[in-house]
Amino acid sequence: MDTLQLDGIPEFILAAQLQSFTAAALQLGVTSSAVGKSVSRLEKRLGIKLLHRTTRKLSLSSEGDIYLATCQRVMEDLQQTEGCLATGLVEPRGRLRIDLPAAFGRRHIAPLIIELARKHAQLDLTMTFGERTVDLVAEGIDLSVRIGELNDDPELVARRLGDQHLVICAAPDYLREHPAPKDKTDLLRHDCIIGWRKGLRASWLLQGANGLEHQEIRVRHEFGDGEMMLKATVEGRGLCQLPTWLVGEQLRSGELVTVLDQYSGARMPIHVIWPRTAYIQPKVRVVIDELLRMTDTQARLFEPWAS
Repeated sequence: MDTLQLDGIPEFILAAQLQSFTAAALQLGVTSSAVGKSVSRLEKRLGIKLLHRTTRKLSLSSEGDIYLATCQRVMEDLQQTEGCLATGLVEPRGRLRIDLPAAFGRRHIAPLIIELARKHAQLDLTMTFGERTVDLVAEGIDLSVRIGELNDDPELVARRLGDQHLVICAAPDYLREHPAPKDKTDLLRHDCIIGWRKGLRASWLLQGANGLEHQEIRVRHEFGDGEMMLKATVEGRGLCQLPTWLVGEQLRSGELVTVLDQYSGARMPIHVIWPRTAYIQPKVRVVIDELLRMTDTQARLFEPWAS
């Protein structure tokens, strides 16, 4: 088995961050030539170019950008592990990089993690929101929450938090102007609101005689954000299939009503995932544990809506 070599990695990280061999050398207490040679040996060992050199500054290659994120995460993990071993402490510390689905993450995950950071003074956060499926390992992400089926990836570990239940709903104002759909094929004649996803079919997941099936719909409006989909639906712009964790309050208040209940029952799993390692850093473990506690104490969040 090949052994992991760290030679040149500290020099590469510092040179990439400072965009200069000279500046990196000053911090490391060596010559600029020594830093440059260390990075060159690293590039030769890897067989790729990490840095573009000009007379003015250094810049990362596309491969270097990916490698830098991984190196930073590995070195940070090493430093934190050494600190824990030296002191016997398991206090979460260091920067935690988290990627969350936009609306669900903002509503239900981010507040919990921000509160954790308040309790743990040495825990720093980098939090991103979006529907893009990020590559955790390549992009240096410590932890992510994903909604939907997961691919079988041996590099990742997943724990299920619950299921997202979907309902089709509309505002009473919309239904006064447009007769409520009676059959799933009526969706081809209604104004439908969907989330924008490049390259995906315009369809909703409905419960059929043989299980879940995709039903084509007529798309009127597309939004790349769940909160905007909800707002447009409440304002009577059309029908929308939305998760109960997002629309429960509006359904209880009567701002929205469900339609085509005979086809409801679609659900999507919600997982927390993280890169597979032999040792889970305390900063990652504390968030995983808190998310699992959330699923136990807030079970209603994952239940189908009922009036």
